[in-house]
Amino acid sequence: MKKHVIGLLKFQPIFHYRIWGGDKLKTVLHKNYSEENIGESWEISGVPGNETEVLTGSLKGETLATLTNKFENQLVGEKCFKAFGDEFPILIKFLDAATALSVQVHPDDELAKERHNSLGKNEMWYIMDADKDANLLIGFKKQLNKEAFKNAVQNGELMEVINSIQVNKGELYYLPAGRVHAIGSGVMLAEIQQTSDVTYRVYDYDRVDKTTGEKRELHVEESVDAIDFSMVDNYGTNYPKEKNVSNTMIDTPFFKTNYINFDAQTELKYAENQSFKIFICTEGSAVLTIEGHQEKIMKGEIIFLPANEKSLTILPKQSVELLEVSY
Repeated sequence: MKKHVIGLLKFQPIFHYRIWGGDKLKTVLHKNYSEENIGESWEISGVPGNETEVLTGSLKGETLATLTNKFENQLVGEKCFKAFGDEFPILIKFLDAATALSVQVHPDDELAKERHNSLGKNEMWYIMDADKDANLLIGFKKQLNKEAFKNAVQNGELMEVINSIQVNKGELYYLPAGRVHAIGSGVMLAEIQQTSDVTYRVYDYDRVDKTTGEKRELHVEESVDAIDFSMVDNYGTNYPKEKNVSNTMIDTPFFKTNYINFDAQTELKYAENQSFKIFICTEGSAVLTIEGHQEKIMKGEIIFLPANEKSLTILPKQSVELLEVSY
């Protein structure tokens, strides 16, 4: 098959109001919007109705679905195209929580398919900024079952059994489908997840949404069959941070993420058509180059590398930290 010249792709983010949203996406990541309480910036999305479009160049305005339909495995890789066709399987976001998110859980692939004709939602969080004493809520402090969980919700005691973790910049948390969780106030993070927008909200602090004037809907009954009540000793994931190489952070059936910290020009080599690569800049800046095409990437920006590219040169300005995501 003749190789198509696709180039490095930047996408136009889609901004979402959230009751808990702050202003760090604008003040720290320099996102361009005028609304208040923007809690999420969807950077790479194939979610129907929220499909991100190419920002510049000859492919400007194209979505991932139209690009995959046109370039097939040369854009996303043979394994990904065979499994998903033109439905892109990964959703990349930045989140800024000025106040805490609701306590929630996501269904796995089987339950999400049955109930919503959707993928499930396995996800990971990379902490990009955390105020002093900022926390995440993940899992339970003690062993529960379905009845004990429902009783805790009904009696207003859920927050007494949810596990709280103080977090710091640079930490990684993997959240398999079924794990109850919430982002606490003062946390900004990069979220890598399956392409799904299915969330079961089980507790929301009795907040009233200013756009509706009402409390947000809860999904306690729906959540019960989705929750995995297994206990875990450590909810964080340690990963190597060797400089000028690609370090494996997490490798799951749903996505793979590597950590890169370069302070010198480095070339990365890949097997052709194995998988796309998405580079998320979490600190610093660099110039990424393939076959004469180059793009600058800065903190808070994302660049998509098509699967048919076999090498990429990264030239940091002093130093750069990147998350490298693939399928």
